[in-house]
Amino acid sequence: MIKKLSNMSRIYKQLMMMSLDSMLLVVTLLMAFSVRLGEWYFPKSDLELVLAIFSAPAVAVPIFIYFGLYRSVIRYMSFKDVRAIVQAVSLYALVWGVIGFMVAVEGIPRSVILINWLLSLVVIGGLRVVLRQLLGGGLRLSLVKNIVNSDQKRVLIYGAGSAGIQLSSALEHTFEYKPVGFIDNSLELEGSQIRGLRIYSPDSDVGRLIEELKVSEVLLAIPSISRTRRSIIINQFESYPVVVRSLPGVAELAQGKVSVADLQQVSIVDLLGRDVVKPNQDLLGKNIASKVVMVTGAGGSIGSELCRQIASLKPKALVLFEISELALYTIERELSVANIDVYPILGSVNDTKRLLQVLKHFKVDTIYHAAAYKHVPMVEFNNTEGVNNNVLGTLKCAQAAIDAKVKTFVLISTDKAVRRLIQWVRLSV
Repeated sequence: MIKKLSNMSRIYKQLMMMSLDSMLLVVTLLMAFSVRLGEWYFPKSDLELVLAIFSAPAVAVPIFIYFGLYRSVIRYMSFKDVRAIVQAVSLYALVWGVIGFMVAVEGIPRSVILINWLLSLVVIGGLRVVLRQLLGGGLRLSLVKNIVNSDQKRVLIYGAGSAGIQLSSALEHTFEYKPVGFIDNSLELEGSQIRGLRIYSPDSDVGRLIEELKVSEVLLAIPSISRTRRSIIINQFESYPVVVRSLPGVAELAQGKVSVADLQQVSIVDLLGRDVVKPNQDLLGKNIASKVVMVTGAGGSIGSELCRQIASLKPKALVLFEISELALYTIERELSVANIDVYPILGSVNDTKRLLQVLKHFKVDTIYHAAAYKHVPMVEFNNTEGVNNNVLGTLKCAQAAIDAKVKTFVLISTDKAVRRLIQWVRLSV
């Protein structure tokens, strides 16, 4: 029923609202007389008073049309619409009372005009509030969301500015997402609430927050953010089981409207922390096309994206070298649809014998070495293992490449600890 109402043409909705207003205005006048007289009242024998009561819609509807009560979209009713309702109802009550006294209709107490004004405000305004809740999603969605609660994605909105607030409002009209809170850098906003959602500091225990609120996605709603800052935020959530999505930039939000459809999956570009450098396809193809390529750390965030791009450049074969079984399985399944030979190999870059065996067996031409820990705080806390994997592991991998006569060795390194920018260093062997 509600869906049918939402799909009705604009003119039918306007006619329906005029009809509802007309009926309610008549009922409201009868209630005003009843309140004034202290009992239910209907003027059966007073024809002039009956005509005066039933003429109320003829007075009110033109005034309501003039103030735009039938032009506004109810589901997006704002303070301006509320002000228009107050002005329209006030003028209607005044005009109806003046006309009644001018034509000398007997039986209209002066207090009825005031009571009618108050009741009309409640009824006309209340009708629109109820319809806004039903058609706009507030009441209807909240009822249905309680039924399908298990299917909803609980999301944190990063950014409590205008874009974040608009996004929160947009999510109210969907069944897919349920916002559970904001994260914002403002110390003044920390601990306060917007639209009933608490604002948390990014310095709080994010892991505990995600677990307690059962968050499955984080939505970035800071369109003007720099690429470097975006990279830092994304990295903050990378070690947690959440999907990070973002809104487009300022240019796309120039009209000040935010839609759930604008949410985008975070791409590898967002992790760079700098503007994209257009790749030289000839240079890339020289070491990849028709060559046997191996990627170490193939299941990591950077390694997996490398594999995807390498696969598009048509290598002779792609060897995925990864220590994590789950990460290896995931990227191998993703690349299984590519029209190339993909070989998933479990192994550690600290195992020189295993490295040499794989390189010789597949006759690897090019190595992209991405098997390194990149989260600075984690490596600082586990410095011995960090040196063992990032330094000694790289040394062993390079030595194995030399021994296996691999033509090209590309080291993917990060200087995030210094400037938080990603650099690609190419070493020829």
